[in-house]
Formats: sequence, structure tokens, C-alpha cells
Amino acid sequence: MTAQSSHLTRGYTIALLSAAILSTTAIFIRYLTQTYNVLPLVLAFWRDGFVVVTLLPILGLFRPILLRVNRDHLLYLCAYGLALALFNSLWTLSVALNGAAAATVLVYCSTAFTAILGWWFLKERLDWAKLLAICFCLSGCILVAEAVDATIWRVNLVGILTGIFSGLGYALYSLMGRSAAQRGLNPWTTLLYTFGFATIFLLGLNLLPENFLPGAAKQPSDLFGLRDALIGWAILFILAAGPTVAGFGLYNVSLSLLPASVVNLIVTLEPVFTAAIAYLLLGERLSEMQIGGSALILAGVILLRVYEGWLVATNNRRTQSPISKL
Repeated sequence: MTAQSSHLTRGYTIALLSAAILSTTAIFIRYLTQTYNVLPLVLAFWRDGFVVVTLLPILGLFRPILLRVNRDHLLYLCAYGLALALFNSLWTLSVALNGAAAATVLVYCSTAFTAILGWWFLKERLDWAKLLAICFCLSGCILVAEAVDATIWRVNLVGILTGIFSGLGYALYSLMGRSAAQRGLNPWTTLLYTFGFATIFLLGLNLLPENFLPGAAKQPSDLFGLRDALIGWAILFILAAGPTVAGFGLYNVSLSLLPASVVNLIVTLEPVFTAAIAYLLLGERLSEMQIGGSALILAGVILLRVYEGWLVATNNRRTQSPISKL
């Protein structure tokens, strides 16, 4: 196996592992909003804050050098944190409005956003295979969300629009993550600082006077809506310290190995994982149409991986050809 092929395999493996881990986050969010009536933006604030509380002592003890950031990078990380805060707010609100499975599917309209914006801003390749994979994944997302039914749009228009905008937020987060890797920032350093800035922004959003934002705290006491529900606090901390840290951390690592558009396409498998878990734990059942949509998403990812592997093999043959050495 060549170094390039090994690099590609490592990137795909890490991205797939990230998708599997992140697929559990919607289950935690759905459970907390349904069982404890936690406001979505309040949940997003505590989730991001607990990520910082978890990651800061770990890096401080084992890799203190990763806590240092050049001043030139701080403004960028602040903007990245704002993008994360907006994405987390829309994503958490989407789960509350649409359910775990549908919200996870809707967020992956980000595949098209990421591919187009990545081609535009980061000069990433946009060829026929990637476009076809995007079509497969978007078609699968539409089927899983049952967006082909006009009544769904009439009954839950706000939920679907929130889900689509969360996809745009995810695309922005992915592109900024790829850009951070190109700037030489360590993925775990990026994770700590972006979640730190996002926590500050989310606190500000929740403390706005006469808050009109949907899902935000109406008064400061709403930030502690869980009150003495120790199990609820424990689940919220586990959500942050477990799948959020590991899932987003591995996602950032994969962005340092692969183009943002490729990573975003790979993790469209997350809805498949989430749908299966939501079925087992929350009783959210998938129809035949939704199962077909999941199969389309899987087909898109497989197509992309096979094509990327073929490209690497073709390039290797060309470089090793006697003619190319003349």
C-alpha cells in the first residue's frame, strides 16, 4: 500500500468513526429535550461548556503545548467559535422540532453546501464522482426526511427550514475546520478554543434581554432548568465529555487528512447510525422510503471511496510508468 493510499484509508476510517460516534448525540439531545424539557439553546450552551471543562484539564495534563495559540490565530478561532455556536443552536433546535433521525438527515444537506463552497473558497476538486455522490446523499436525505410529501412541508415548515439552515451551519463549520488545518492548527487545540468561544457566544444569546430567539432562555434562571435533576445533569455531561469531544475531535482530525467536501460526504452515514439507534432506544421507526434513502446515502459514500481509491491507483501507475520517467 502506498503512502498516499494509506493516508486516504486513514482519513476515511477516522471520518467513519467520527460519524458513528456523532450519531449518538441526537439521541442524547432528543432525550433531554423530551424528558427534562431543556430549552435547545440552553442545552447547546451547557454542552459546549462541558466540552471545554472536559478537554482543558486533559490537554493541560498530557499535552500542555496544545493550549498555546498564536495571537494571529485567536481572531480566526473566535470567528470559528461563532460559526460553531450558530450551528449548534440550529442543530439542537432542529432535533427538538424534527426528532433525532430526521434532524440528523436534514443537517446533511450540508454535503452540497460544503462541496460548492469548498470548490469556491478552498479550491477543492469538484468532479463528476463527487457531484454524483452529492446527488445520492441529498436524494437519500430527502427520502429519509420524507420531504417528498407536501403535507410535511405545510405541517413542519419551520422544523425543516431549521434543519436545512443547520446544514448550512455544518458546511461553514467543516470549511473553517479544513482552513484551520491548512493554517497548521492542531485539531484538538482548534476543538478547545472553538468550543470555548462558542460557549461565550451561546451564553450571550441566552442572556439577551426580552429574548425572542426560539429555544433560548427567557430569563437567567432558565439556564438552570434542570435544577436538582442529577441524572439529567449527568446525561448532559456525558453527552459533552463523550460523543461530542470524541466525535468532533475525530472530525477535526479527518479534516486535516481529507478535503472538507469528502469528509462531509463520508459522515452522511451518521443519519443511518442515528436512525438505527433512534429505532432501538426511542421507538422512532423508519418507513420503507426512509430505509431506501439510507441505502442511497450509503451508496454515495461507497461510490466516493471507490473513486478516490481508483484515482490514487491511477496516479501511482502513471508515476511508476517508464514513459513518465523519460
